[in-house]
Amino acid sequence: MRIAKVVGVTVSTIKDEKLQGRKLLVVRETDETGELYGKPMVAVDTLDAGVGELVLVAQGSAARQTSMTDKSPVDTVIMAIIDSLEVDGRVTFRKA
Repeated sequence: MRIAKVVGVTVSTIKDEKLQGRKLLVVRETDETGELYGKPMVAVDTLDAGVGELVLVAQGSAARQTSMTDKSPVDTVIMAIIDSLEVDGRVTFRKA
C-alpha cells in the first residue's frame, strides 16, 4: 500500500465494460508529511473518496483483490481513506 492524495477526477464515458459505473480519481503519491511527489495516476475509487483526501492505494495485482475490482483491468485502486497518520510518535496528518 502507498499513501496518496486525491488531486483530481477522471471522466471517461467510453471504457471497458468492467469499469462501467466506477469512479476514477487522479492521485499522486505523498510522503509521510503529505508532500506530493511522482507522476499522477488514475485509481478506481471503491470508497467514495474526494479531492483533497489522503488515501491508501494498492497497485498491480493487489489492486484487483477488492470485490469491486475483481477480474477488472485495474492497476491502482483506492482501498482506504486515511483519518490520521502517525510517524515516529508524531501525528503528521489528521483529517479535518
